[in-house]
Amino acid sequence: MTDREAAPTRVDTSRPHPARVYDWWLGGKDNYPVDEELARRILAADGTAVRGARANRRFMHRATRAAADAGIRQFLDIGTGIPTEPNLHQVAQGSAPESRIVYADNDPIVLRHAQALLHGTAEGSTEYVHADVRDPGTILRLAGESLDLTQPVALSLVALTHYLGDAGEDDVYGLLKGYVDALVPGSFLVLSQVTSDISPEGVAKAAELFRRSGTPFYPRSRAEFTRFFDGLELVDPGVVAVSEWRPEEEDLAAQAEGPVPVYAGVAVKS
Repeated sequence: MTDREAAPTRVDTSRPHPARVYDWWLGGKDNYPVDEELARRILAADGTAVRGARANRRFMHRATRAAADAGIRQFLDIGTGIPTEPNLHQVAQGSAPESRIVYADNDPIVLRHAQALLHGTAEGSTEYVHADVRDPGTILRLAGESLDLTQPVALSLVALTHYLGDAGEDDVYGLLKGYVDALVPGSFLVLSQVTSDISPEGVAKAAELFRRSGTPFYPRSRAEFTRFFDGLELVDPGVVAVSEWRPEEEDLAAQAEGPVPVYAGVAVKS
């Protein structure tokens, strides 16, 4: 396990953490009463929260398989969150057992579960980096101990960018550009992001609840989300609602439950 850059820290259970809120929506057990309270309050304000979390998870599965089917054998997943099966390495190595995966997250709970993330195939490898997305130098340096960054990589930031602002320390557009610039042609960028374009009233209430809990939250329009892919080649079907990105039978059935205010997209660096 690669976690040398940050020693385990005590979990702060006095404030909710978005990864643990998301875990509750997915039916997980690795959350605390403070996380459940916020998750329930957001769900009461925005009835799309649970189906959005589940649709987002299925998108990660489909996008990972698409990258593997396109020949990608290296995956860097930043903001991986608490392990929920099947996780990205299981999907990637299910398609290509020799795939190499590096997970990165800054949540101490994820660090505690890192060993659960590391059980992959004998042919491939699965590693974990304990670091913040805002520290690309550390993440890329440690990821480079397991991945060959002279070869294409699928970089995933799934349901992460809406916690990062446009300016200051976050500078989300500059941050994403820095990561993409470090990747070679043929690499993939996989993103999803909450939007106010769909279910605006509910998303506004959810965003305010996140902010009151101490978690900045930045829903973005389709144009703002599409900007993340500037200079890259979007793959079909482009930027769409998350449940509409190459939907499978389960996704088509879930669409009948109502819209999901999350955009998704996958692009290739040429």
